[in-house]
Amino acid sequence: MAALTALAADAAARQARPAPTTEATAPRDAGEPIMAIVSIKTQQVTFYDADGWILRAPVSTGTTGRETPAGVFAVLEKDKDHHSSLYDDAWMPNMQRITWNGIALHGGPLPGYAASHGCVRMPYGFAEKLFDKTRIGMRVIISPNDAAPVEFPHKALFVPNAEAVAAAPARAETLAREAAEAAKTADETKKAAATATRETAVLTASLRKLEGLKTRADAELAYTDKALAAAKTDEVKARAEDLKQKAAAKAADLGTQLDTAKADAKSKLDAATAAKEAAKAAQTRKADTAKAASEAKLALEPVSIYISRATQKLYVRRHTHKQVPDGGEVFDATIEVPVTIRNPDKRIGTHVFTAVARNDAGLRWTAVTIDSGDAAKDALDRITIPQDVLDRIAPTAVPRSSIIVSDEPLSSETNYRTEFVAVLNNQPQGGFVTRRPTADDAVASGNFWGDDSLGALFQPNWNSQIGNTRRRGGQYYYPVQRGWW
Repeated sequence: MAALTALAADAAARQARPAPTTEATAPRDAGEPIMAIVSIKTQQVTFYDADGWILRAPVSTGTTGRETPAGVFAVLEKDKDHHSSLYDDAWMPNMQRITWNGIALHGGPLPGYAASHGCVRMPYGFAEKLFDKTRIGMRVIISPNDAAPVEFPHKALFVPNAEAVAAAPARAETLAREAAEAAKTADETKKAAATATRETAVLTASLRKLEGLKTRADAELAYTDKALAAAKTDEVKARAEDLKQKAAAKAADLGTQLDTAKADAKSKLDAATAAKEAAKAAQTRKADTAKAASEAKLALEPVSIYISRATQKLYVRRHTHKQVPDGGEVFDATIEVPVTIRNPDKRIGTHVFTAVARNDAGLRWTAVTIDSGDAAKDALDRITIPQDVLDRIAPTAVPRSSIIVSDEPLSSETNYRTEFVAVLNNQPQGGFVTRRPTADDAVASGNFWGDDSLGALFQPNWNSQIGNTRRRGGQYYYPVQRGWW
C-alpha cells in the first residue's frame, strides 16, 4: 500500500510539472548579462542585458525538502571545474556561487523537474557558454513564479549628475595620488618621531647620570667643608683646603655640563614632541585621504541599496574587486543607516530596481517583483531615503546600480564577501537551511583599496545584530563561515 501510494503521488507530481523549456537565444546581438532570473515554477532561467532577454534555458532546482531558496542573490565566485565537498565530490562544472553555504548555478543533469540538492542546474553546454559572459556581482533573482524586468521610471530612483560622472575618474586618480603621498609622508614622520624618541631616551639617561655625578660632587664638597672646619693643624687644614678646591672645581664643572645638557635636552624634547604631533597629524591625513580615495574609487562602481522593512534599515554594497585569500572578493559595506518607511506594519513586497543603461534623463531603470505586497511604484512611494546617502551615491550612479526593497531582513549569508543575500521566508528553503551551519568568521572593515596585503580585512565582527536570529533565511546577518561546500 505504501509503495502504491508513493507511486500515485509521484505520478501526480509529474503530471503537475510544467511543460519543458528549451534553450533559446535572442535574435539580436547580446550585451553583457546584467541579471539572471530563475523561475522555480517553470524551471527556467533567463539572462538579461540592458535591452531585454538574451539567453534562456531549462533548469533543475531543489527537490522537495531541499528546495532552492527564492530571493535575491548575486554571483560571488566562479569556478570552471568545481567539485562539491558536501555531496560525494559531485562534479559541478562552470559553477557560479550565489551563497557561501553552497547554493550555485552550474551545469548538471536535467531530468525535466526539480531534482537538485538546492542548486540551480543548467544544461552543461549552456552553463559553459555562459560562464565567461558573467561577472562577480551580477544579480541573480530566484522567483517562486515567472518574473521579468519591466521599464520603470520613478522620482525616487537615482538621477546622476553628468558633470560629476565625467569628473569622477580624474577625481579618483587625484585622490589616490594624494592618498599615496599622505601615506608616504605619514611613514616618514612616524620614522622621524621614532628617531627623536630614541634620541631623547639616550639624552634623558645622560641627564640622569650627570645629575647623579653632580649630587655626589656636591656631597664631596660639603664633606670637605666639614673636614676643613674640623682641622686642628695647619697641615690638615692645607690638605682639607686642597680637597675642597678640587671638589668645588669638580662640582662647578659638572654643574656647567648639567646646565648645558638640560638646555640641549629641552630643545630636543621640544623637537621630539613636535615630531610626535607631526606624526599624529600625518596619520590623520593619511586616514582622511585614504577614505576620500576609497569613496572616489567606489563612486566608479555600480552601487546596490537594500531597504528592509523588517529591520527599518538601509544598507549599501559596492564591489571593491579586492581578492580574499580564501575565496571570493570584498564588497564595501560602510553605509548602514535607519530608513523611514511609511506604514511600516504593512507588507511592501520584494522588488528589485536596476539601472540598466544611460539615457538622456540619466539612467534607464527596470523593476522586477518576486513577492506580493505593494506594487513596485507604491513600495517606492512609501520610502524616504536619507538625503546624505543620496548625496554620496546618486551624483555618480552608473548602470548596473540597483535598489532592492523587501519585507525581508538580510540573510545570515550576507557578509563582507557578498553583495546582498535575501530569501523569501514565505517560500520553502530546504536546500538552504539543511546545509552545514555557517560558523562565525572574521569580517572586513575600513578601507580596502590601499591595503594590498589584505591584512586590514579581518577585524572583529562589526555586525551589531548578531544576537538576533531567525533560522529560515536569518532575521539578521552574520559574518560568513569557513568550511563551505
